[in-house]
Formats: sequence, C-alpha cells, structure tokens
Amino acid sequence: MPWLQLALKTTEEHADIIGDELMALGALSVTLMDAENVPILEPAPGETPLWQNIKMMVLFDAEVNTRQILKQWASNQLSQFTCDEKFELLEDKDWEREWMTRFEPMKFGQRLWICPSWKPVPDQTAVNVLLDPGLAFGTGTHPTTALCLEWLDSIDLTGKTVLDFGCGSGILAIAALKLGASKVYAVDIDPQAILATEENAKRNSVWDSRLVVGLPDILDGIIVEVLVANILAGPLESLAPQISLHCQSHAKLALSGLLDTQAESIRSTYLEWFQMDEPAYQDEWTRLTGIKK
Repeated sequence: MPWLQLALKTTEEHADIIGDELMALGALSVTLMDAENVPILEPAPGETPLWQNIKMMVLFDAEVNTRQILKQWASNQLSQFTCDEKFELLEDKDWEREWMTRFEPMKFGQRLWICPSWKPVPDQTAVNVLLDPGLAFGTGTHPTTALCLEWLDSIDLTGKTVLDFGCGSGILAIAALKLGASKVYAVDIDPQAILATEENAKRNSVWDSRLVVGLPDILDGIIVEVLVANILAGPLESLAPQISLHCQSHAKLALSGLLDTQAESIRSTYLEWFQMDEPAYQDEWTRLTGIKK
C-alpha cells in the first residue's frame, strides 16, 4: 500500500515532544535524521544524543486528509518550533527488496571481496566473505572498515594469530581467517556484536576452533602477531596500554575509526610501543598502522 510522508525540520530540544504530538495526530512512525550532516561519534555511556538540527520523517496512512493534518498542526503551539512542513506520497514498493538492491559486492585490495548473500559472487577464485547488513557495525561500506580490509589484504596472514579488537559484525575477523590466519580472537563490549559475529562466521563456514568470540575478558594472557582495532579515538587512546600488551614483538597493528583530525594525537600515543607509519586516509577518515617495538 502507498504511504504519505510528512517531512519537517526542528531542533534537538523539541524533537521528542513534537514526535509524540504527531503520533497523537495519527502518525504511524517518526524517524529522526541529521539535517546538517554533523555526525555524533562518541556518546557517553548511557546517553542517546541527537543532532542539534533535525529532519523528521513522519509516516501516515495514505488515506489521511493531509490538509486537515497540516491545519491541526498549524494550530498546535509546538508548530512554532518546526519549519518546511511538506507531504509527499511514497509509492508502494517491496521495501525489503528495495533496501537489498542498494548493496553490491565490493572488492578490497587484490584478493578480497565482501558480498551480500543474495548477490552472485563476482569471482569464485577470490577470497569471498558473505556478509549482510545487520545488528552490528561493519559491512565494508564505511571508509574505516574499508581501510582495515585493504590493510588485511595487503599483509601475509598465513598461519598468523590475529586479534579483532571491537569486532562489530565480525567482518575483519572473518576476512582474516579467509586470508589465511590460523587463529583469530574477536572481542567486543556489545553483546549484539558477539551474536552478529557468530552468525556471520557460521554463514562463512569459519565457525570452528580457529575463531574465538567473546567479551574482552577472554583475552587474559593472549598475545597475537596481528591486531586490528576499528573503534573510536577515545577508546583507542585509553586502551593503548592494553592493546600493546596483546601484541608480541614485531606484531603488526592497524587502528581505525579515526577522523583525520584525530590521527596525529593517537599516533603520538602509540609511538611509545610501536613504530608507526604515516596515516592512510579515505574521505575524512584515517587508518594508522605500525609494528610493535
């Protein structure tokens, strides 16, 4: 069935109460979006921050009287805190299939492909990781994940032990195994990430003794030859001593999840334990690499 979507703009201060009022007027759902492309990168624990300027997408049944809805909204005192109200008709589509068509196989480096499970594998002789968008971060579409995948493809992982610190969807851990690693530890503080990594490992036939998945406490005494951490600047800063402890002498390190403006500070921190290379950049994101002293 078709739907009607009301788009309007407001601010963080009024978003929740405006959403409640629109639901009272018959809205079926309210979606909040960033109106100015200003990302929220590192919320404090327990916080659910919003952008300062917000675009609201409000879904109504196609049978509603749009003039009546706009008239009722104009008479609401909260309307003074919104602007650019506009209805549009959303055509009837198979939305699941529409969403799926946006994801295509992606190549990283010379050998590695990340492929949605519903698409044909482009190269059967390549290293193929089957991965669908899901509960946890990491599909290859984000520059930080792409930078890490390219790095993994560029080094010799044959027989190596690898730690994926902040595994998210498990994409880096699974790629490492398929690129030849003998043992991979995948850890995350988010239980959803643990579940996602397990499911993706099963889909890729690497859910076996070579892969150990869990919370960071499983790493007691673990030392590896390769460590990759695609998290954020704050955790990378605070966890630097811990990350160093899990790396043997001459271990290879890759850090990402960093904006280009954060790279030099994090690089300086890790110089205490690692010989650090020059940063690699994609868009406004950065990857740092190094070797344990």
